[in-house]
Amino acid sequence: MSLASPFPPMAARGLVIGAARSGSGKSTLMLALLAALRRRGVAVGAAKSGPDYIDPAFHSAAIGRPSPNLDSWAMPPGLLGATAATAAAGCELLLVESAMGLFDGAGPEAGRQGSAADLAARFGWPVLLLLDISGQAQSAAAIARGFAAHHPAVRVAGVVLNRVGSERHRRGAADAIAALGLPVWGALPRDATIALPERHLGLVQARELGTLPALLERLAALAEAHLDLDAIQAAAGGAVPGAAARPALPPPGQRVAVAEDAAFSFLYPHLLAGWRGAGAEIRTFSPLADEAPPDDCDSCWLPGGYPELHAGRLAAAARFRAGLRSFAETRPVHGECGGFMVLGQGLEDAGGERHAMAGLLGHATSFARRRMNLGYREARLLADGPLGHAGQVLRGHEFHYASVSDPGTDPPLAELRDAQGAVLGPAGGRRGRASGSFFHAIALQES
Repeated sequence: MSLASPFPPMAARGLVIGAARSGSGKSTLMLALLAALRRRGVAVGAAKSGPDYIDPAFHSAAIGRPSPNLDSWAMPPGLLGATAATAAAGCELLLVESAMGLFDGAGPEAGRQGSAADLAARFGWPVLLLLDISGQAQSAAAIARGFAAHHPAVRVAGVVLNRVGSERHRRGAADAIAALGLPVWGALPRDATIALPERHLGLVQARELGTLPALLERLAALAEAHLDLDAIQAAAGGAVPGAAARPALPPPGQRVAVAEDAAFSFLYPHLLAGWRGAGAEIRTFSPLADEAPPDDCDSCWLPGGYPELHAGRLAAAARFRAGLRSFAETRPVHGECGGFMVLGQGLEDAGGERHAMAGLLGHATSFARRRMNLGYREARLLADGPLGHAGQVLRGHEFHYASVSDPGTDPPLAELRDAQGAVLGPAGGRRGRASGSFFHAIALQES
């Protein structure tokens, strides 16, 4: 079945919000543009390049509709086009926020490296280049020149300056960039009060920020005061072609119980859209509210999130843990990353205190012994289960600081490789009807 959208089709134009590197302020600019354009009455959609759960939730809060991920490395071309079409449906304009730097990606295959530049080239979307000019002025023009000339199929349409210290500072950088023939569509001042709060996996979740509505209003006002919104809106181009694709993953059941709260929130919109498009019903429940998976469901999915921040509450959630164990006696339960941690025997929090978890798998994890694991992953399944059949290959990623403190004795779920094809070895575990790993699945690969 194809991915379905609740929005009517519309020939949306696209614009990629890119930068030279991480930390340049893309998320702030993206939210400012979304909030300001929505305030103007523009039907604006959003998407995020590459694997990321947190930024799209902020996009959704700003525009009132889902913001999916567009990943040229992990998504087969048909799924990539279908997901872009879903993001743009009913919109005049689709803004796509780059991950890291505009050209940053992985893997050897041109056009399938996971970079925002891949998307710009594939769909003909121009790029709005954000340059953090703190610590420089005219030298910013050299960076702009390099980005504009780097890839013949990627067009930098204009520039926005960030962290500008004074009018003299702005003029020095803007004049040098304008002399290249690149328009400068605004400059954002240094302002620590508009920074979004962060934690170990990135920004604090949108759902946890009670001040987010007020912040979006401030960002909209900032954009209106400092950016040429007419020029930015007019710069969008390219097109989002209509496309059909099978679900990124087959639904794990006809009626799927999905954990959903502050501890379990990392589930990609395109996966849910694909499951619903294939006829599955999604039923959510909250482990933090001590809710068990609904008994009328035929599978259970524990997404990633922040169980390490709520380990004590999860350990005390007796109804949830007993209900999950009872569910797993007759129906499949799968955990991704944080969900995998909760399926284990115990979770050690940042202070070193161990909390008992569901005990459906034999491993234990620790957040006290932190080590960052980050990167694209290709997973070959070693057994049939909720992710697919033995031998099938999925692409996705890992991003976690927790580590396995006791591997247990369960057989592994999958064999992993990185984006370059290097073998990383077995990962995850399976026992009875329970399975899980730190691997976040994005899409089943076409055979």
